[in-house]
Amino acid sequence: MAQPQSIFIAVIGVGGVGKAFVTQVQHLQPRLRKANPPLDLRLILVRRSKQQISSPKYDNLDLSKVLDELSSSKDSLPPLKESLEYLTKAPGRAVLVDNTSDPELASTYPDMLAKGISIVTPNKKAFSDDLSLWQKIFSSAANGTGSPKSGYVFHESTVGAGLPVLSTLKELVETGDEVMKIEGVFSGTMSFLFNSFMPVGGGGGKFSAEVKKAKELGYTEPDPRDDLNGLDVARKLTILARLAGLEVQSPTAFLVESLIPKELESCSSGDEFLDKLPGFDGQMDELKSSAAKEGKVVRFVGSIDVPSKAVKVGLEKFDASHPIAALKGSDNIINFYTKRYGSNPLIIQGAGAGADVTAMGVTGDLLKVAALLRQN
Repeated sequence: MAQPQSIFIAVIGVGGVGKAFVTQVQHLQPRLRKANPPLDLRLILVRRSKQQISSPKYDNLDLSKVLDELSSSKDSLPPLKESLEYLTKAPGRAVLVDNTSDPELASTYPDMLAKGISIVTPNKKAFSDDLSLWQKIFSSAANGTGSPKSGYVFHESTVGAGLPVLSTLKELVETGDEVMKIEGVFSGTMSFLFNSFMPVGGGGGKFSAEVKKAKELGYTEPDPRDDLNGLDVARKLTILARLAGLEVQSPTAFLVESLIPKELESCSSGDEFLDKLPGFDGQMDELKSSAAKEGKVVRFVGSIDVPSKAVKVGLEKFDASHPIAALKGSDNIINFYTKRYGSNPLIIQGAGAGADVTAMGVTGDLLKVAALLRQN
């Protein structure tokens, strides 16, 4: 059998998604070594906010032990620039797996890509901040307009975790379909919250109680305001709009409805916010009652009208028979209305959050990069 081609991997960020990714790569390694042609996915660096371990000679770190070794490491954390430089000196093609939401790391993408380092990531900030960074990333990437010797960049899990949302949209556009509208529930947190607050058929609890329950079950950020302000959904809409051909400048460049009462925006903590939120349940009760009288339910959605270049995030009412109304749990649903699909949209639905499914999206992107690097 031929000697396996080695691809050198650095993982930055080993929280829930990072840990799940390491486990998935551990299962992948033996299968890829037996593939035709064989492939050696070689983990050479793992880094978190205060610790890092790397392989001085670019040998494979033991994935079964690497997270424990990282936790027990007493070595001082080298500067990020030094770690990225180490990656550029690998004796073969290398991939940076960024499992963080760090804007500083995102700002290095264009330079890393130009140096031949490929990038896979769920980091939404890299692709939803100022449009100029988006343009620099793809003008530096081999699968953008960069040199064929540049690295590749994939970010499927920035929208919908492991759901094939971006790859589907990209294929629609590249095959010449005309995307008219994109609409859906893009937040697992907001999906769970409104499915509980106003389920189809009636019922549901007070809005503040449902927010508290969602937090206790781990669906929200530690401070629920980080979900309720709508910015997470706005970032995802920005990414989709750009892929659809709209030059959206930033996630604050269009209408984003926040569900945080103005009086509570200045709360000093998430706990204080939750304590005071019941005093504003009346506003949401009125909204629920109004929708119920129309035979509808309220959901927190994002939409992109491509011809009119209109992007918005916020509350909307839907008939009980609408696919968005019928969602369960924390599922996401994304509807693509296109010229080819006519009035019946192409629908992608499923778990849009969670460490395992998000890591699956990252791992899938790694396999795409590996397939491309094999050809070079």
